Amino acid sequence: MTERIVVVGAALVHGGRLLAARRSAPPDLAGRWELPGGKVEPGETPERALVRELREELGVEAEVLERVPGEWPLKPGYVLVVWAARLLPGSAGPRPLEDHDELRWLAPGEIWDVDWLDQDVGAVKGALPWLDPGA
Repeated sequence: MTERIVVVGAALVHGGRLLAARRSAPPDLAGRWELPGGKVEPGETPERALVRELREELGVEAEVLERVPGEWPLKPGYVLVVWAARLLPGSAGPRPLEDHDELRWLAPGEIWDVDWLDQDVGAVKGALPWLDPGA
C-alpha cells in the first residue's frame, strides 16, 4: 500500500473573517486562492506541522483549534486536511512570505469573491461555522 502524504491547511480566522492566500507558484496554481499550510514532515503531528507552516509562510504565531470535518484529495498520493486556527495574542499580522503574493481577510459575504483552488472549496465550506464573530 502506498503511504499517503498529508497536507495541512489552516482555516485561519480572526474577527469573523477567514484568511485566503493567493498562490504565486507553481505556474498551474498561480493566481488562485487557498487556505495556507503545507506538508506534514516525518515524525510531526498535523497540528505541529500547521503551526510551523503558518510561521514559515505567513510569519504568524497561531493556535490550532479544531479539525474541519472531511478530507480532500490533491494530486495522487496527497490528501488535504484542514484545522480551524487563530492568531495568538501578540502575533504579528500575516504577510505573504512563501508561495503566496497576496493575502485577504474575507468576511462571510466575501468568501466566494476569490477563485479558490478546486480542492479548497470543500474545506472552505467546512470552515464557515468558525466565521461567527461571537465564536
